[in-house]
Amino acid sequence: MNIDTAIIALSALSQETRLRVFKLLIEYGRGGTAAGTLSDQLDIPHNTLSFHLSHLSHAGLVTSRKQGRSIIYAANCDAMESLLGYLKENCCIREEDCDADCKTPKKTKTKRTKS
Repeated sequence: MNIDTAIIALSALSQETRLRVFKLLIEYGRGGTAAGTLSDQLDIPHNTLSFHLSHLSHAGLVTSRKQGRSIIYAANCDAMESLLGYLKENCCIREEDCDADCKTPKKTKTKRTKS
């Protein structure tokens, strides 16, 4: 994952309704559920849900498939794992960079150069 993809995913999840939708889809697992079920369980109008699912889909966090007359949505767990991996690799202090309690970054010596 690159920084642009991470920003799109984080932006999609930074809105309350989209985060609630994604959380519910995680609970349904890889099989997902119909949009109508999401709308009913979250008490969100269908058109509003469609708007938010579109954002999540664009970010790659949600997949959809046609099943009969319904569209089934599912959380893209692989994309979320990739996002979490990106955050851990690029945004977290590594254990070896911390003091024993891993709460305080070690002070590092830097060479100063004359300007």
